Formats: sequence, C-alpha cells, structure tokens
Amino acid sequence: MSQVESAESQSQQKPVNVICIKWGKKYGPDYVNTLHSMVSRHLSRPFRFVCFTDDFDGINDDIEVKAIPKIGFEDFDKQVPWTKAHGWLKLTCFANPLYDLEGPTLFLDLDIIVVGSLDEFFEPEGDFMVIKEWDKSDATGNTSVFRFNIGAHDDALEHLKKDPDAATADVRNEQEYITHFVDRQNKLKYWPEKWCRSFKRHCLRPFPLSFFQEPRIPEEAKVIIFHGKPHPDDALEGRSGKWYRKVLPTKWIAEYWR
Repeated sequence: MSQVESAESQSQQKPVNVICIKWGKKYGPDYVNTLHSMVSRHLSRPFRFVCFTDDFDGINDDIEVKAIPKIGFEDFDKQVPWTKAHGWLKLTCFANPLYDLEGPTLFLDLDIIVVGSLDEFFEPEGDFMVIKEWDKSDATGNTSVFRFNIGAHDDALEHLKKDPDAATADVRNEQEYITHFVDRQNKLKYWPEKWCRSFKRHCLRPFPLSFFQEPRIPEEAKVIIFHGKPHPDDALEGRSGKWYRKVLPTKWIAEYWR
C-alpha cells in the first residue's frame, strides 16, 4: 500500500477513544500531558484523547478534559480521598452515558510508558480486553491497559451500588472487582502476553545483574507498566523506591516518556 493509500485508509477509519483518569495529588498534570504525547506518536488512526479529573490545572489545552463522572453513588461522587471508593474511581469510566463518548475505548493508566504501536490494541475481538495479572492464577486482570465499548459494562456499576459490601467482599481492589465481574459473564479476554510488560518483572535484570546492567525493553513490548515503585521518573534517575531493589538509571525512558 502506498503512503497516499495508507493515509486515505486511516482518514476513513472511525475515531476511537483513549481515556485516562487523574485524581488527587499522586500524579501531576505532566503525567497527563506526557501520556497524550506518547499516544499521539504511537496511534496512527483517528482518536479522541480524554482525561477525567478533579483538577484541570496544568493540563495542555489540546487535551480534552472532563470532570470525573458522577454515577449517582455518594461514595464515589464525593471523591473523598480517605474513603475506599476514592481508590476505585477508575470504575466511573463505565458510566452510561459517559458524556458524548461512544464506541471502542482504550483506557491507559498515567504511569505507563508506550514503547510500540497502539494500533493493534483496537484489533482483537472481545468485550473486555485487559492485561493478565502476572502474579495471579485466577481471572484477575491488570487494568493499567484495557479496552471496552462505552456503556457496555454499566451493569458492573449497578451491581456495586446495589450492595457495596457484598459486591466487594471477595476482592481487594477495583481491578479484581471489574475483571472478576466480566469473567463471570464470559466477557473477559487478555492481551497477548508480550504486549504489556511490567518494568519490575520484565525490564529489570535479575540480581546481581541489576547492579551492572541497565533495565531493558522486552522483545515485542508495546507498553511498559509501572505498578508500585519505582515510577517512570524514579527509574529514569535510578531510584528504585525500595532498599532491596537495584535500578540503574534507565536512559531509554527519556526517549519514550516525553
């Protein structure tokens, strides 16, 4: 296919959504701006990038910013930092309606690094596509990167609102809740294993090599996930965040995380 034909093909594609959520003070607006920049470089098809947040300050003007959706559930709508629901606000993206958004939607956590094409994340068929959690043998997925259709999983919110205590009795966090919920409906599918890799598990060299060799980008990786510590800015400077984990300054982060 020629470059002209390729450009025409892309222009005829229906736009998809890429969304993120920022609340509280854990991550600043620079994380949103950097994520948008990475998506713009690595997604060739038309897309809307939307950030849901409780603080619009510092987010670039070319980013579509909306308030975190109200879902008619007081524990979520108040967004009180010390409540359990505050850590579950990611689930508000399942609201129906979700402003004027519709169609295929890729959710990305703020603390990731995109190192390859995002186009392929819109290709596999599936109701709910997510990372298989690395340290879990059950259905649990890691929701740092997941895809769904707007409005398709509002029943998960309704189930939670109906009896919060019962709905969350057997889960520790929002990703266990939503992935177990859709799994019970036979709607859960996982990304190919090599697409989304953990910085701690797959980029760091094993001890004692971690003291001498810089973390690497795994073969075929598209997104690097930073869960817990270190964060991307820590790894860039060689800060591990844990006394028992050695992280050398990771120079390639500067190339991608910008």
